[in-house]
Amino acid sequence: MKVTAGGVPDRVRATVGEIPRRVRSVFSGGLRGPRSIRWRLTLLYSALFAVAGAALLAFTYVLVATTEPSLAGSASGQPSLDEVGEPAGPAAPPKVAAYVAERLSLLRVEQLHQFLVESGVALGVMTVVSVALGWLMAGRVLAPLRTMTTAARRISADNLHERLAAPGPDDELKAMADTFDAVLGRVEGAFEAQKQFVANASHELRTPLTLQQAIVDVALADPDASVESLRAACLRVRAAGQEQERLIDALLTLARSQRGLQRREFVDLAVIVRARVPEGGPRVVAELAPAPVLGDPQLIERLVVNLADNAVRHNHPEGEESWVRLWTGMDGGRPVLRIANSGPVIPPDQVAWLFQPFRRLGAERVRKRDGLGLGLSIVEAVATAHGGTVEAWPRAEGGLSVRVGFPPSVSTWPPPAAAPIGSADLTATAGERRTG
Repeated sequence: MKVTAGGVPDRVRATVGEIPRRVRSVFSGGLRGPRSIRWRLTLLYSALFAVAGAALLAFTYVLVATTEPSLAGSASGQPSLDEVGEPAGPAAPPKVAAYVAERLSLLRVEQLHQFLVESGVALGVMTVVSVALGWLMAGRVLAPLRTMTTAARRISADNLHERLAAPGPDDELKAMADTFDAVLGRVEGAFEAQKQFVANASHELRTPLTLQQAIVDVALADPDASVESLRAACLRVRAAGQEQERLIDALLTLARSQRGLQRREFVDLAVIVRARVPEGGPRVVAELAPAPVLGDPQLIERLVVNLADNAVRHNHPEGEESWVRLWTGMDGGRPVLRIANSGPVIPPDQVAWLFQPFRRLGAERVRKRDGLGLGLSIVEAVATAHGGTVEAWPRAEGGLSVRVGFPPSVSTWPPPAAAPIGSADLTATAGERRTG
């Protein structure tokens, strides 16, 4: 038999290495002291068994101790049975009866004491056995949890598509695994959206920089450049820089909206819309009634500005009939802002794309690059930060209708009287509604 340098035979080492994994798992995963949930469950099971056994033992002891033996036959002079089962003959004298009663009492005390000792020993042995059984049962109960923990540790940013997918009946552990899988799905979606957003933002920020560099390179490559041409190049560089600044401001506004509200005060949608009614361009019809909202005034103003600019920008070209309709007021106890515009026909299945960052519908929009592609994304983020909703649906004649609803709030200050500037009917006529 070959012996290794450490003095342990190879056969023994091989035998130890062939211990079934299931057997080793019984003694693993819980040997971390009383802080382990397996140890705590084991101790809980054993404690419950010990308490229940002690209560049963006490109840049995009380029943036995309170049941007195009957000596009616000897005391009344009636015949009784002796130790071998034969009739004892005539009644025993009183002194003999008293002696027998005393002996029976002492014997009963000894029997009760022996019963108590033997029951206590049996309870102790069974308590020790219950510890081992509790350890095994706790291991079986926690085995799915250990499997889910191992699977969860393998999941990282590189493999968020993996799921626990716990098998078995629909119990609490499977419900927890399904909930964790749902959370992973939402995290994966947010992670992918964040990566896509970063990629789009990088592309949008790189475009003005590329344009600026090209303008500067062209100006420097011309040795006979005049003051007018250099001035024109500087103006174009300045315009590209302003576009960058607007994009960065929009990104900061979007990030601020997604972070939540830092301040809250009452503002009136009618006052903000009246101050931001677009001038020039399409015909504007507005009906403004008081609509107090508790929120961040700057973010709400940005929401209104983005909706108005989007309605004006994506409208019919000059010379055609174009219009924008605005409405503010209370609808079902909720402050509501509605805005509709004329314009090109929008496919109903493309409305959801309008609320995605840097998404522009159609080749014409992409070529013209109207806006930054963040307007409606900021609108939805601001509404969500205030606990509101955004609904949008395309009009059959062309254009878009948008409804922004905020949570109901009771203002402590009287809103200023808002004289209507006109009237509008913003009822959806066709298309599918999208809720944000």
